[in-house]
Amino acid sequence: MTAYPPEQPTGPENPGRNGQQGKPQAAGPSPVAGLAAEYAAKAGLHRTHDGRVDVLKSAGGVQGIAESIVPGLVFLVAFTITRELSLSLMAALASAAGFTVVRLVQRRPLTQALAGIVGVGISAWLANTTGKAEDFYLPGFFTNGAYILAMVLSIAVKWPVAGLLFGFIRNEGVEWRKESARVKAYRLGTWIIVAVLALRLIVQVPLYLMGTDGLAALATTRLIMGAPLYILGVWVAWLVTRPAPAEAEAGADQTD
Repeated sequence: MTAYPPEQPTGPENPGRNGQQGKPQAAGPSPVAGLAAEYAAKAGLHRTHDGRVDVLKSAGGVQGIAESIVPGLVFLVAFTITRELSLSLMAALASAAGFTVVRLVQRRPLTQALAGIVGVGISAWLANTTGKAEDFYLPGFFTNGAYILAMVLSIAVKWPVAGLLFGFIRNEGVEWRKESARVKAYRLGTWIIVAVLALRLIVQVPLYLMGTDGLAALATTRLIMGAPLYILGVWVAWLVTRPAPAEAEAGADQTD
């Protein structure tokens, strides 16, 4: 099995594994590898200084997590107190808009905040249209289902999503696809994330079907099974897909 360096890429400012300066390669990275790296970068994954996945930062950091949690929480509290659907929806939209203003003041990228306000807007429109408070949470089920479908499909075509994401962070690129053991590990990692997403639906859909009687429980499980469960799932998937340490590989070669 090939052992991959977990940290920095080789380049003019980073010595290679033999202590030599990295030299430009005659051929650039393959188009597929480039697409994989671009996908991983757009997925919002971040790595620490020592080449590990920064799970908290990948989830958007404290502010990003708050942006995903607060609008739903505001909606639940407002509706529980007032029982006024329109007022509660306006409060949720206002909280989402508030995060956008904060990012403007901080001069930070607006992508996550804008995506959040669009998502809250769609949820609010649907709930207002149907007149059912529980429909505020309905779009999340379809988004969740779409992620599950995409990940299962990635496993079926032997390009598991966990490999595309973690391979980028570990500087494996797409070289992991050449080894059956690495492909198997990344398939398992992807299944772990799928299981997290499926668990959300298993728990939350029955609560949604209960109508307003299940609203409080539905909102609570959305909070618990949102960012916190995502962080846990990514962390476990990262652990089970770790490649063999380079040091162990080198020691095995010397023994042989």
